[in-house]
Amino acid sequence: MNDQRPYFESLYAASEDPYALRHRWYEARKRALLLAALPRERFRSAYEPGCGAGELTLALSQRCDHLLASDFSAHAVDIARKRTGELANAHVAHHVLPADWPREAGQFDLIVLSELGYFLDRNDMHLLAACCQDTLAADGTLVACDWRPDFAQRRLPTQEVHDALASLGLARLAFHEEADFVLQVWTRDGRSVAEREGIR
Repeated sequence: MNDQRPYFESLYAASEDPYALRHRWYEARKRALLLAALPRERFRSAYEPGCGAGELTLALSQRCDHLLASDFSAHAVDIARKRTGELANAHVAHHVLPADWPREAGQFDLIVLSELGYFLDRNDMHLLAACCQDTLAADGTLVACDWRPDFAQRRLPTQEVHDALASLGLARLAFHEEADFVLQVWTRDGRSVAEREGIR
């Protein structure tokens, strides 16, 4: 992912919202679908690598006691820190993945990989999946949400990204696929939301 850093630094240097995450209905709807797919109302400790400008970070912070977000672009980190500066439960760090995966932070009961994996090469994607496996709590949830059409900076097909995560053997709780993106949610606890709440 390192060789793509100049591209992203110039992207975030030119605009604090280069993907129009704050204004596009497509992005707002996708965030809403992701948040609705989470199996619990609240999480203890979450990690959101590849946070970009921090728009999803803001939304996730409302559902987490502690949220660590990161990006490998220094400009993106600065923007996300400004966006989340008043949130006591959110911290934004500079991480180059998979090398800087925050193992020292302990176990996460939520890991959200949104629009990240396809920027990695095959080996790094599998290392990233192993990091998820190693640091996902016993009751943890893993989310992947990714753009499907091709684009110049893509290193891996979205299907291969999701296959790498599916190979971890977690129970798949939710699957949502459209022409534009795919969203999957896996958990260590294979019960449905209704089962967790004693409805069935």
